[in-house]
Amino acid sequence: MGMRLNEDVDHDGEMHEINVTPFIDVMLVLLIIFMVAAPLATVDVRVNLPASTSAPQPRPEKPVYLSIKADNQLYIGNEAVTKETLVDVLNGQTEGKKDTTIFFQADKTVDYETLMGVMDSLRQAGYLKIGLMGMETVTK
Repeated sequence: MGMRLNEDVDHDGEMHEINVTPFIDVMLVLLIIFMVAAPLATVDVRVNLPASTSAPQPRPEKPVYLSIKADNQLYIGNEAVTKETLVDVLNGQTEGKKDTTIFFQADKTVDYETLMGVMDSLRQAGYLKIGLMGMETVTK
C-alpha cells in the first residue's frame, strides 16, 4: 500500500500551485506604460497668482521697486515714469549696476501684455534679475 505525501497534488494528478511568471510580466509592462504616461498627464495651467505663502526674503539695503498701477502707470519707488524714461531712471537709481535686483509688482488687473512689455524693456536694458512680488497669505 502506497501513501501520497505530496498534498499539493489532486487525486487526478493536477497541481494546485500558481504560476506567477505571467503576472510578473503583466506588472512590468504596466509599470513601463505608467512611467511613460505619467509625465504626459501632468499639466499645471491654473493661473491665479497675486498671493504667495513663501517666507519673505531679506530686504536689500537700497531696494529698487518697479510698480504698475491699475491704470498702467509705471512707478520706480514713488516716482512716476513713462515706458520711454524707465531705463534712464533705473540706470540712475541703480547707478548703472545691471546685476541689481528689480522688485517688480503689478496690480492684479494689469493685463498680461503690459506686464510682459515692461519685463521685455527691462531685459533689453540688461536688467535680468527681476523679483516678482505678491501679497503674503497667512496659512493656518
